[in-house]
Amino acid sequence: MQFSYEVKDSYAEVKSVGRLNMVAAPKLREVVAEVVAGGSSRVVVNLAETDFMDSSGLGALIGCLKAARQAGGDLRISGVQPQVKMVLELTNMDRVLTAYSTAEEAFGND
Repeated sequence: MQFSYEVKDSYAEVKSVGRLNMVAAPKLREVVAEVVAGGSSRVVVNLAETDFMDSSGLGALIGCLKAARQAGGDLRISGVQPQVKMVLELTNMDRVLTAYSTAEEAFGND
């Protein structure tokens, strides 16, 4: 699993590549914590290249959402693949983590 991030004008985009599972979940938390500590509390996690997520990955996303909100911002997700979407829907977390088509769209209307 690889993570990278880029700070844009009004948000930071964290790109996730690979499987978001119990091995990768702590790294996602670290990357988002680093982004938030750097002053970007509005974060989009781009999941376009993430084809699998388990409960650990979901837990990491929720933890990252909490960290962003505690810093006065928000966390949104984009590019959600079918398996990831299924996990979000089965757990009803799609109500909390609204999925957007693109990272630009996630904070585009704010």
